[in-house]
Amino acid sequence: MPFSCYEETHLGDVGSNWTKQVGRSEPFAAMQVVGKMRNLPIMAIVTLIVACLGVASAPRAAEGTKGAPKVEMIHNGSQLPTIAIVTTGGTIAEKTDPKTGGAVPAVSGAELVDAVPQLKAVANLAVVNFSNIDSSQMTPDIWLRLSKVVDELLERKDIAGAVVTHGTDTMAEGAYFLDLTLTSDKPVVFTGAMNDASSPNPDGPNNILNAVIQASSKDGKGWGVTVTLNDYINGAREVRKTQTTNVQTFTSGVQGYLGYIFNGKVTRFNERANRQNLPRPDKLPKVVFISTYAGADGNLVRYAVDNGAKGIVIEGVGAGNVNAETFDAILYALNKDVAVVVASRVYYGAVEPVYGDQGGGATLKQKGAILGGNLMGTKAHLLLMLGLAEYGNDAGKLKKLFIE
Repeated sequence: MPFSCYEETHLGDVGSNWTKQVGRSEPFAAMQVVGKMRNLPIMAIVTLIVACLGVASAPRAAEGTKGAPKVEMIHNGSQLPTIAIVTTGGTIAEKTDPKTGGAVPAVSGAELVDAVPQLKAVANLAVVNFSNIDSSQMTPDIWLRLSKVVDELLERKDIAGAVVTHGTDTMAEGAYFLDLTLTSDKPVVFTGAMNDASSPNPDGPNNILNAVIQASSKDGKGWGVTVTLNDYINGAREVRKTQTTNVQTFTSGVQGYLGYIFNGKVTRFNERANRQNLPRPDKLPKVVFISTYAGADGNLVRYAVDNGAKGIVIEGVGAGNVNAETFDAILYALNKDVAVVVASRVYYGAVEPVYGDQGGGATLKQKGAILGGNLMGTKAHLLLMLGLAEYGNDAGKLKKLFIE
């Protein structure tokens, strides 16, 4: 019978069943399982060890993408608001593996909460272990499921808001996806950490505390989904990760921070931009993101078209320009009824129809490409995906999405 190193194991041949969690930070925990299997043939024991060690060396699956996740209630006081904490993994839920020296998934949602005793004075908690994966392994399909789970939690009258712990690598995109698809107007705060839980200077506990404070505060309402780390509050549309290792990595550029949290108080700086909202589809269309470069031949664009892409986001240079070869490939895509959005790799400023040469923004717009405004390319990828799911390749409706 098939078995899992993460779920209850049933071995009918010997009448034994038990639950054993084998994490990547415990590569030899499988040996404890073997001790309970003395009646098994030696090859069965070897198979189990190999399988569990294989699991231990790979990212954990997104458990929350299958079935209804369990909610663990933590009651701290009848007068306190209740905040949902949905854990997805990331550095905040990792520890350093002593064997490899690398950070790996190792901390549950309950353990994250236990590391922040100050939460007892702030809110009751509804903890959901959605997944435990590094955010480099996140996908739009996982965010689609996450959006549904968060919305279902926020439908509860007793829950005032939600905190989502998430890896920082793709946090900006994950927060934006939920900002586009959530139906609730209750506050949702994405947070995480740049230093893992075994670091001498872990930043996760303070970030969780601030996120719960924001989600439960009257001064934290009306911003939609935010990214809140290192005391600063960023809007989901504008936020960008700008530093690979420093705790002050998320900024909102010229738009500025929405607010700041200090000593348990939320201070508002700015209001959010107009919120866009799109229905959560049953299935997401295939949309490809391609960054251009000096000497690009356009073959990646043609490959995407020939392999079923319904939309392509081109990250151009400057104000949204590409070279002649990429321009020809974009025309190929447009002629095949594939939607093309042009973004820029420049951090600040918008794609503008300034240049009229072959591959210039004005020419691209004239030929039917959609200019992506000031939305960063990886977020334009998500907006186009949701737009195509709702409107199909309706050029007028898709263009409107990128100018709102």
